[in-house]
Amino acid sequence: MTSTIQQRRDEILSQVYQSGHVSVRQVAERLDVSEATIRRDLHELAAEGLLELTHGGATVTRISDYSFLSKSTRNIEAKKAIAEIAADIICDGDQIFLDSGTTCFVTAPVLRGKKQLSVIVNSVRTAQELHAPGVEVLLLGGQFRQDRMDTAGPIAIETLEHFRGYRAFLGADGISMDVGLTSVDIESAHVNKLAAKNAKESILLVDSSKFDNPKLYKIVDFETLSLVITEKQPPAEWMSFFDACQIDVLYSKESSVKKKLTHIHKDHQNAKMSDCQPRTGTEERSDRIQTDSDQSIQDPGQG
Repeated sequence: MTSTIQQRRDEILSQVYQSGHVSVRQVAERLDVSEATIRRDLHELAAEGLLELTHGGATVTRISDYSFLSKSTRNIEAKKAIAEIAADIICDGDQIFLDSGTTCFVTAPVLRGKKQLSVIVNSVRTAQELHAPGVEVLLLGGQFRQDRMDTAGPIAIETLEHFRGYRAFLGADGISMDVGLTSVDIESAHVNKLAAKNAKESILLVDSSKFDNPKLYKIVDFETLSLVITEKQPPAEWMSFFDACQIDVLYSKESSVKKKLTHIHKDHQNAKMSDCQPRTGTEERSDRIQTDSDQSIQDPGQG
């Protein structure tokens, strides 16, 4: 299935979950495609058990688990704003981890224009969204969870343990000052905790609805983070908290996100200046994501 078809069907599901019912005519007009195309999409989605067909349209089915798809319909504009900011701080040649949450899922399509970008993911959906000539995707193995379209469990953890030298972009189902980053899912919490532990830098992508709304399973403390990206300026007490934790904050209402980023990360940007320039084949190979086996090979000139 092509990315365009998947995006169209995800949009159809989003409309169904928001309103409870859609008509073929309305969806065709909104997506600017033929009614025959929408009928085919509805039949395919119904065959997968994701919705139920009705006369002239479709409705929500009562037996499906919407844990991922229902989340993807919430605060979508906020997530898009966060994605645009995140894309601005990802350079050609970077190595990154994207978690399996919906905010990182929305970020993935914005990265297709990058060059020599390596992305570690445990989400099949996110991997599909990253399909582009300049993007190398490393998909973690493990137990496949159909409702979330991701991998988790001991094999995923073992695979992730081999990676180093990347920047981790993490989401959260809720955050609080005293608990940190939290998740409703223990398996996702385990994967993201290890991703943050092994990363050279961890960045939180979180919309304003997640503030002061902790969930059951802890991911990491705030001291793990260097940057928080959200869609609007957090409340004053949160800004003071982030300042005390020496965590930078970017949000879309600022007059110039890029200018502020250059200021707050000037040391980091100077150190990574070469990463944002075109690379030769030799440089590309030398800067690939480090694995445990890479770390065991010492430079001949070192003792």
